[in-house]
Amino acid sequence: MNKVEKNKEFDTVKFFRKVKEKIAEETKNMSFAEFKKYMESRKLKPVK
Repeated sequence: MNKVEKNKEFDTVKFFRKVKEKIAEETKNMSFAEFKKYMESRKLKPVK
């Protein structure tokens, strides 16, 4: 099977990889309690 490369406006995998790497960098020296606080403060709020 040949892979067909498409020109994408938004590459989901690339975007989430960057997000994951940013979070890892920001939290690398945190304790678990600090990490939980960090994640709680950045949690998405549901839209009503």
